[in-house]
Amino acid sequence: MPETVDSRADVRTAIVTAAAELLGEGGPAAVTTRGVAERAGVQVPTIYRLLGDKDGLLEAVVEHVMATYVSAKSEAAAASAAAGDDPVEAVRQSWRRQIEFGLANPWVFRLLNEPDRLQASPATRAGLDVLAARVRRVAAARRLRVSEDVAVGVIRAAGVGVVQLLLATAPEDRDPALAEVVLEAALGRILLDPPEPDPDSAGGPVAAAIALRAGLDDLDALSAAERGLLAEWLDRVVRDRA
Repeated sequence: MPETVDSRADVRTAIVTAAAELLGEGGPAAVTTRGVAERAGVQVPTIYRLLGDKDGLLEAVVEHVMATYVSAKSEAAAASAAAGDDPVEAVRQSWRRQIEFGLANPWVFRLLNEPDRLQASPATRAGLDVLAARVRRVAAARRLRVSEDVAVGVIRAAGVGVVQLLLATAPEDRDPALAEVVLEAALGRILLDPPEPDPDSAGGPVAAAIALRAGLDDLDALSAAERGLLAEWLDRVVRDRA
């Protein structure tokens, strides 16, 4: 009987799931085609037919694990926004989950942060979109002292650095307070205190420009060209005052 689309998807899922388990248990060296085939209950040629070589298998595994995590992360971000949670605290909570994920999935983290894989991963890009949405909420609350892109870059770089350092340290020697110290240092560089009623208070014009920039897509009264020009002006204000 010919293999149906659904059965192919089910077999591929079984293969990727088995490989993810082996990756978590023993790292990339444990992900052999024979070992995956045995655990998934398939023949080795089936793996090559559906996923190609071992690199293709690893990429599929990493993408699967990351996509599952990002899906949950996206749902949490949407729920937080709908509930009107403090956007800065939402960033803190997201950061902590990201650190936990990296430490719990060291090989996935390491493979994803290889430059070539990082650029090609749809799940990673989706994760960055979630972070950008969280930062946009902070900008709309007039709490950013830098542009949204810079804020995303600072948070992302700090998080990757913390996980890399902790993974390079023996578990018994890891400083449990390090992640929080780095987080607060990063937030201290990109955040303003809650805005004061006085528009001339510290950071007022810049924070207002950043907040307006965050809401440009909602200004339907302006054409796309007009929104683009306004975005250029606001970016110039932020760069000059920063």
